[in-house]
Amino acid sequence: MLRINELKLPLNHAAEDLSAAICARLGIEPTDLERYQIFRRGNDARKKHAILLTYVVDCVVRNETEILARFAEDQNVRSTPDTSYKFPVMAPAGWDGERPVVIGAGPCGLLAALILAQMGLKPIIIERGKAVRERTKDTWGLWRRSVLTPESNVQFGEGGAGTFSDGKLYSRIKDPRHLGRKVLVEFVKAGAPDDILTEAHPHIGTFRLVTMVMSMRETIESLGGEYRFQTRVDDFEIETDGQGNRQLVGLHLSDGSFQPARHVIMAVGHSARDTFHVLDDRGVHIEAKPFAIGVRIEHPQSWIDTARYGPSAGNKILGPAAYSISHKCSNGRTVYSFCMCPGGRVVAATSEEGRVVTNGMSQYSRAEFNANSGLVVDIDPSRDYPGGPMAGIAFQRHWESLAFEAGGANYMAPGQKLGDFLADQPSTEFGDVIPSYKPGVHLTELKKCLPDFVIESIREALPAFGRMVPGYDHPDVVMTGVETRTSSPVRITRGADCQSLNTRGLYPAGEGAGYAGGILSAAVDGIKVAEALAAQLVK
Repeated sequence: MLRINELKLPLNHAAEDLSAAICARLGIEPTDLERYQIFRRGNDARKKHAILLTYVVDCVVRNETEILARFAEDQNVRSTPDTSYKFPVMAPAGWDGERPVVIGAGPCGLLAALILAQMGLKPIIIERGKAVRERTKDTWGLWRRSVLTPESNVQFGEGGAGTFSDGKLYSRIKDPRHLGRKVLVEFVKAGAPDDILTEAHPHIGTFRLVTMVMSMRETIESLGGEYRFQTRVDDFEIETDGQGNRQLVGLHLSDGSFQPARHVIMAVGHSARDTFHVLDDRGVHIEAKPFAIGVRIEHPQSWIDTARYGPSAGNKILGPAAYSISHKCSNGRTVYSFCMCPGGRVVAATSEEGRVVTNGMSQYSRAEFNANSGLVVDIDPSRDYPGGPMAGIAFQRHWESLAFEAGGANYMAPGQKLGDFLADQPSTEFGDVIPSYKPGVHLTELKKCLPDFVIESIREALPAFGRMVPGYDHPDVVMTGVETRTSSPVRITRGADCQSLNTRGLYPAGEGAGYAGGILSAAVDGIKVAEALAAQLVK
């Protein structure tokens, strides 16, 4: 089978044009093309009046060897790679050895547990939050009634933070073993739409993620896995031998029980601050890590569609438009869009009482009125929060607490119109843009809850972004604070074998450990770490 990359056709081309383009690209007759399938489809919208669809196509042709020889110097015509997943090890039939433990049931923990279960290792999954259906009810409790459940919310519970997001399934990670394909295939088995296998920027949306997570749990349990919900890991039992070598031997759980464990995957997500403090207290090697801080910015989706697609705005093939922009400021900071959610809403994402955190989410249809994105500024430990590995957590909490106060101390979020923000004056009424954040937005000044350098940087970047995306800097655009949980503020350092640098048996993984950012990269890291653990367990 051959793979052709960068095959481009007009936006509204006829179905038969694709096979004709394949034949033209390869210089073959139509009778020489036996069949083809689309591997990936995207779009090239750089010229708004001539938008192109871009395809990656796998095809079966006659005389494949001769064609490959003719295209030996063309990187866009190659043999189709084998993207099927192959288990590196398998437990012997009837395995009754030590059961691995996975802490956290977000994308990383979920895929780690699935792979371990498929290898026959019957993992135990410990999740501090509730099962996804119950967790959804608690999350809506904050959005609708301003009632926060600290152990069951956007951050904590089955499915992780990614469940209440746009469900983006693309990443810039290097993936030579095609583990991302394994993730997508498993998602489709669990009920995700088939098009995530072919779209260049696939997404699922919150409602579908909920049912998928439940389906994957059922698969893991059917393979011998065991879930323990509403169970938090409160401490780690670590033994040290005469040579100073440290070995994890068990977990102290919030229900008062002790779980013996010598092989544990830490997939706790970026908001498990109490767990990070416990690990630090126990001497596990942790370092501070850069992240970003800023706001959520909202525009009517129609404005973004027109800015990106011109006369093709609203085309069903293109769908709601997205953007990805950045600006290098004169003060050396970088301002950039983060986690852009077309046709979505801004949501309350705090996991701690007395704090406000914003995030964005979309459903699969991306049909809501506004587009939203994080508008964030890069920060660095040595410059912005020196003082040890836990200093980034204190930094986040400080600004989240100020946002709570600025919003009225009732989980409403502080907001400001873009024009007022640039003019350095408080907002008093909304204009053409109505924010989507629930429980609600309290108009004020965002400088009350953001560092001066963030305010300065965003003020410089907004006019530049308006030149990149016309209408982006419209004065009625609403910004809502604060966005602080862009990534983990710590890295639980690990070696080549995926174990903690100084504590054997502890396998830091995913976004919370500082090794991923987003659903797909976290899930891929979960697979990698599960494989590393299995290699140690099955010898």
